[in-house]
Amino acid sequence: MPEISSSICAQDGAAKLKAIYVRQTGKKYVILVFLVLLLTTLALFSISIGTASISVGDVVKAISNKVLPTQYEYANNLADTIVMKLRFPRVLLAVLTGISLAGAGAVMQGILHNPLVSPYTLGMSGAASLGAAIAIVLGKGVFGSIFDSMGPYFIAFNAFIFGFVTIFVIIGFARMKGGSPATLVLAGVALGYIFSAGVSALKYFSNNDALKDLVVWLMGGMWGATWQSVGLLVPIVTICMLILLSFSWDMNALAAGEAVASNLGVDIKRLQFICLTVVTLAASATVAFTGIIGFIGLIAPHISRMLIGSDNRFLIPCSCIMGALILLCADTVGRTIISPVEIPVGIVTGLLGGPYFLYMLLKKKQFS
Repeated sequence: MPEISSSICAQDGAAKLKAIYVRQTGKKYVILVFLVLLLTTLALFSISIGTASISVGDVVKAISNKVLPTQYEYANNLADTIVMKLRFPRVLLAVLTGISLAGAGAVMQGILHNPLVSPYTLGMSGAASLGAAIAIVLGKGVFGSIFDSMGPYFIAFNAFIFGFVTIFVIIGFARMKGGSPATLVLAGVALGYIFSAGVSALKYFSNNDALKDLVVWLMGGMWGATWQSVGLLVPIVTICMLILLSFSWDMNALAAGEAVASNLGVDIKRLQFICLTVVTLAASATVAFTGIIGFIGLIAPHISRMLIGSDNRFLIPCSCIMGALILLCADTVGRTIISPVEIPVGIVTGLLGGPYFLYMLLKKKQFS
């Protein structure tokens, strides 16, 4: 009889735990759905405001007329041009950039067991900056008239290549010293200083026009948003985030410790290599078109952990949506607060992200 009672108690306990798990999982799905709806609302609002105000209804009509067989008329005759050629691709670029930077930050923090890691900590930002600086300062002198026609794409390509290749250099350095997460971070920081010195040297030797272009690029912004850039980034960002989600269980196991993960069959070196390569690909691709944008990959994952916990199956998508929300809000503020003058979004994210991060440190939040 005692054995039967114990078995019944165990079954009841398992049923209760399952009910708690289902309830908590349901809450996380609700949070994700709410954030998606909030992002959609913010996107429509962002498209509608600016130097020329357009109603949200006209925004919806303009988008509907392009994607559906509808022929709605607008209250504002310029609605179609402003929405489809200017603001909509800009909003989509901000969303894609926020997704890639925040998703990359969440994965890097989990893989490297360091809550202060972001795509920029590992030197990707500095490398992309150096690549862009080389293209801006030396491109016209080397390529002449070809640079005039291909300039923006040449700068983006150079920034992407430098940013993407850097992760292999960092992993190579780390593996020479055992491949520990601390070595990866230190190698990234060291290379970041070297890249920063290279950018400073190019600033010093550049002429006035090149210096102005370089400074503007380094500030970060969505000025170069086009349907071509959005069309290129959508598949890259989508595929990269899906690959990262497929490794969420392995990352959850790694969060319990390397010994536990190894006992569960996780190849830690392979996991680190694949995840770091994928996040660098996503972040470098978006940064190549936007310039340097800080704090998104650092702050968004921390906010998401407070909202949804540390389970990477939910943390990664929540961080992506949160990053898109933060960056879209920052870009909207930057282009409207003193319209028609635009404030670079990198300045806005720094002004918002820095104080918030200090607040989190002062409140002694747990960065798990």
